[in-house]
Amino acid sequence: MTALQPETGARTTASPATAPAGFPTGFTWGAATAAYQVEGAAAEDGRTPSIWDTFAHTPGRVLGGDTGDTAADHYHRYRDDVRLMSELGLTAYRFSVSWPRVQPTGRGPAVQRGLDFYRRLTDELLTAGITPVATLYHWDLPQDLEDAGGWPHRPTAERFADYAALVAEALGDRVPLWTTLNEPWCSAFLGYGSGVHAPGRTDPAVALRAAHHLNLAHGRAVEVLRAALPTDARISVTLNLHQVRPLGEGPGDAEAARRIDAVGNRIFTGPMLAGAYPQDLLADTARLVDWAALVRPGDLETSSRPIDLLGVNYYTPTVVSAPVPGGAAARTHGGHGASDHSPWPGAEDVVFHLPEGRDRTAMDWAIDPDGLYELLVGLHRDHPDLPLMVTENGAAFDDRVGADGRVDDPGRIAYLAGHLAAVQRALAAGADVRGYFLWSLLDNFEWAYGYSKRFGVVYVDYATQRRIPKASARWYAEVIRANALP
Repeated sequence: MTALQPETGARTTASPATAPAGFPTGFTWGAATAAYQVEGAAAEDGRTPSIWDTFAHTPGRVLGGDTGDTAADHYHRYRDDVRLMSELGLTAYRFSVSWPRVQPTGRGPAVQRGLDFYRRLTDELLTAGITPVATLYHWDLPQDLEDAGGWPHRPTAERFADYAALVAEALGDRVPLWTTLNEPWCSAFLGYGSGVHAPGRTDPAVALRAAHHLNLAHGRAVEVLRAALPTDARISVTLNLHQVRPLGEGPGDAEAARRIDAVGNRIFTGPMLAGAYPQDLLADTARLVDWAALVRPGDLETSSRPIDLLGVNYYTPTVVSAPVPGGAAARTHGGHGASDHSPWPGAEDVVFHLPEGRDRTAMDWAIDPDGLYELLVGLHRDHPDLPLMVTENGAAFDDRVGADGRVDDPGRIAYLAGHLAAVQRALAAGADVRGYFLWSLLDNFEWAYGYSKRFGVVYVDYATQRRIPKASARWYAEVIRANALP
């Protein structure tokens, strides 16, 4: 393991105009990971397969046949990783709990060996002065529950509430901030719509049912957490809200943007934050789902249980246009992985575009910090009493270890500098942004891309599991130390 040392010469292309004064006192500086992406130990201490274990072990599903069996071996190396976090100066670490490690079948009592890992991790973080932030669900549904119907099956929401109670009982005395779900849009529409994520199903009606039950599961978990946690604990949900822009100024492109906003954003913000599904979404998808039968009395009241914080994940904006009559639809997946099936039920024919004149990451995502500013300011306008937290923001680049053993990643530094400047602009505009978690602490298993994409500020040599802090890690450490951009 390589210790972090101050480094000079880290490069950034952020202009002085986008680097105003410091961040608010007490601003949270964090990094985030997800259990299946980093833990490994896939069959240890009672853990059973999740839908991602099954998906990754299915030939042709993940690039290169990669799996998360070992990943970054965080399960065994968490103490070293916490030391790295401490050297960065992180004030918080956002991790997810592996559902099948805690409750292998998704039913019944917890496996204490699984919970013990999270107890040890949490204690290690607290000893290092780092606030633990727990996410209950980052996509690793126990395979047994998928076999019983998965998220399209209403009882899964109740199983999630039971699981939330188990984790809260074990960690509630030491974790002050909880997230119910991470990016339920991906769980519903990439998992059950386009099939590029686990469990790999491709039915738009089933995807919509999954979305409703994820909303319901979130609300049930909030109820359980409120009952189990100390009164000063905070509860949140993390959404990957799409900052949607029409390509042109015509009514057709505006209508395309409305449709994507409905099924990409408001399908979750409506029930969770306002207690209702948007009428235009219901109309767009009426041919696919009988919403009157799907949404039972009390569901929306449950889904809209008050939260203390909204987690916001942002990487790139979403630019759309109206369908082209007689033309081939371009990028109909919207940058979320190629598939013959759309993750946008009710908006399958909308065309997606890459913004012109923008640099791109290794994911072929346009780099556009203005999108994060617009998203934060818009959320504050619509929900002025709800504090915000950037819970994921980062970029993949083709990082290499140099002859000197160092990893220079100026593109990531520029990306982070631009987006942190956007957060400062949003703060100056009045948005109540409480903190920032970069994605990710470590290079890791990047879902269907396997190990081909590196998002970490710490390089992982997967053959040896050696950690090498990149130039961006040292740059981020300096930002944290100063509570300000350079």
